Amino acid sequence: MTEDSREVAPGPGDEGQIRHAGRAFLVALYAALRSLKLYPVENDAVQRALDDLESAAQELFRTEGEIEVRLTGDFLFVSGVRLRLELENYASFSHIQGVLRQAGVGSMLIRTGITRGTWQEFCTALHSLSEEGEPEDRYDALMDWVGRTNVDTIEFQPTGAGNEEEARESKELAKRTYSQGVAASRDVVNGVRLGRAPNIKRVKRAVQQIVDQVLTNETSIVGLTALRDYDEYTFVHSVNVCIFAVALGRKIGLTKSQLYDLGMTALLHDVGKARLPLEILNKPDGLTEDEWKILQTHTWRGALTLVSLRSYEETPFRAVLVAHEHHMKVDLTGYPKHIRPRALALFSRIVAVADGYDAATSRRAYQTVPIEPDEVLREMWENPRRGYDPTIVKALINLLGIYPVGTCVILDTFEVGVVTAANPDLGHLNRPTIVLVTDPNGAALPPPGIAVDLAARQADGTFSRSIVKVTNPDRYGVSITPYLL
Repeated sequence: MTEDSREVAPGPGDEGQIRHAGRAFLVALYAALRSLKLYPVENDAVQRALDDLESAAQELFRTEGEIEVRLTGDFLFVSGVRLRLELENYASFSHIQGVLRQAGVGSMLIRTGITRGTWQEFCTALHSLSEEGEPEDRYDALMDWVGRTNVDTIEFQPTGAGNEEEARESKELAKRTYSQGVAASRDVVNGVRLGRAPNIKRVKRAVQQIVDQVLTNETSIVGLTALRDYDEYTFVHSVNVCIFAVALGRKIGLTKSQLYDLGMTALLHDVGKARLPLEILNKPDGLTEDEWKILQTHTWRGALTLVSLRSYEETPFRAVLVAHEHHMKVDLTGYPKHIRPRALALFSRIVAVADGYDAATSRRAYQTVPIEPDEVLREMWENPRRGYDPTIVKALINLLGIYPVGTCVILDTFEVGVVTAANPDLGHLNRPTIVLVTDPNGAALPPPGIAVDLAARQADGTFSRSIVKVTNPDRYGVSITPYLL
């Protein structure tokens, strides 16, 4: 029995009932916000959405007496119960998170007695205010709306120190998960090099934690992929590919169990490199033709290694296939050479995109100057000769935004910033959240910098800041790591 099926008929007043009713409430709130954005108030679709919202709220009121919605880091809580960000509710939950963040709202308390008219005015106000000015100004405007309308059934709290503390805890959990993934990857590679069976159970635990983090704390865990460790590239790369692959898998609708299998295949995709000479893997200049041929053998060496591991502890058969196919292109060119025509496996196509993106944006032995993330995305999307599945590449762009986390940008205000998160609104992919690392005069701002939402507008409706171009942080003496941690 799955967790969701256990929650279908929960007992009165228990956590399962709150979680079940809370999901329904947030989905109804999302539908009301979206319909009011698309249609006039008198439209039937808007009225139906408001009916559903009122009904969902009444269901929660019967259990709790009041409804508290709280945004903490990448988590949404309803009446103190954390709701999982899962495949079926991703669009609704992420949209509500974005609206609350943009309105500067950390939490809201909704009391019984709220009328249908107040629901309508509230949704209209929340939607319109989330698109204007800075978050602090938007929150002040929301308070003005409360004062003008004499609303006493909704109470707001701004994003505050408590939320910031919990957001820090969320980041710390993501960092622990990431480091455990690196440790598991190191254990596998070193075990294969020494001829001993690695601890596959440890790998499974690490992958499960990564999947859970992607489902509940995606921004933090994906953001850590921008922290490159040149000295541990082999292990860090495998973890990054695992994170990207799982996040992409969620984007295209894979189930949780499928995400676990996908994460395993991604973490183990390069295991064949453990059977290659270190002088080739770590060669600082270009490889000779013979050395390149040896490097290409890591695909079939990896497949054979994983087949042998299946005799010790079970690994997904798909991991064997992905290790063999992840450098093939969608037309089956690339390497190794295919014997007969066939379709490239879905997991192989996902891992190929994740692997290609992370490799191109990383500094490694024979690539000391990484390519800027936005350039990599553009090349993957526009150049069919790269051989990536365009659907998966599009999902990657939606995941990372046009300016991925860690991208250093110059603004039209002459400030320099580092991207910390993609905008959850797909209409504003070119307007991520950043931290300023220099002021307009070029003076450095110490970490953690100044957080800025590039979707913020001024009083006249124009954007407060816009990106002019991407730049190399080394040109400004900027180390992005302290601003992302």
